Amino acid sequence: MTAPSRSQIRLFAFALFAALAPAGVGHAQTPPALLAPPSQVIQTLPPGSVPTAPAPPQSKGAATAAPIPLAIPPGAVPPQPSIQLRAGEVALQLSARFAKNLPITSGLHWRIYADKPDQSGVFRLLKEDRSAAPLFALPAGGYVVHVAFGLASSIKAVKLRDEPVREVFDLSAGGLRMEGRVGDARILPTQISFEIYKGSQFDVGEKRAIASNVTTGEIVLLPEGTYFIVSKYGEGNAVVRSDIRVQAGKLTDVTVSHRAAAIMLKLVSHKDGPVLANTDWVVASPAGDVITETKGAFPRVILAEGEYRVIARNDNKSYSQDIKVITGVDGEIEVLARP
Repeated sequence: MTAPSRSQIRLFAFALFAALAPAGVGHAQTPPALLAPPSQVIQTLPPGSVPTAPAPPQSKGAATAAPIPLAIPPGAVPPQPSIQLRAGEVALQLSARFAKNLPITSGLHWRIYADKPDQSGVFRLLKEDRSAAPLFALPAGGYVVHVAFGLASSIKAVKLRDEPVREVFDLSAGGLRMEGRVGDARILPTQISFEIYKGSQFDVGEKRAIASNVTTGEIVLLPEGTYFIVSKYGEGNAVVRSDIRVQAGKLTDVTVSHRAAAIMLKLVSHKDGPVLANTDWVVASPAGDVITETKGAFPRVILAEGEYRVIARNDNKSYSQDIKVITGVDGEIEVLARP
């Protein structure tokens, strides 16, 4: 059996991408399986080997990144497994590494396919494994091996003859972990979310998120390269866009600084008076653009620093008041129900 040609490998890669591409990749949605939880990367490292970067000084609506080398000490690589071979079978040992021979010890997903499509044109999946250094027993012949590490992946044609084969995959991939702050205060994970896009925010053309609804502290595994993140604090207009760089073999901690504050709205008949229920609220810019709408007696809105007009509607009457939001100054705004 001859080894697959480059054109066959390209055809396989295209077919494999179509088969493995989860619903929503490229459509502002990434399945949870592609978002590695922190333990998936950190569990094989000793305490302190992946420290949390110190909080940087606040910048105006921007993000700061602190790459941390993934230092794996001796002994962290799992022991080599053993396997029983039957007549005609050959051992295939697989492993993956970052740049500079840094082994990847978890978070890998291996798939082995036939190197030629079947009669229906499908490359048949033969073996699958999620260990760091799997050992397979396969009949002599040609195969295509695919390994995924989060959103990073690699593919290679393998030929098995008589002797055991060991293949090492080089993955130029790193981790990205994000959090948000207002001044020195960390934003609660339930109040902030992140989206990740390939390339720079200044690139032309349509942009679709490769990972959505990423939470604080979640590690996203990505191919080395430039990305931009969109951080949304609350449901209003507190949004920050920033370009970042993911480096191979490093966990990049990104801290997004938001210039915003949380404001509670109340409609009262007089100062410090009882709050009127069943109130509809609109927060608009000075130009009249609607920023957010809500309903209730004590709604809480998060707004970017700036000036706004708050409009309260109650019992078929409208009341308005101009307000100014200052970064980090949370508080209450009373709108007086008076002509």
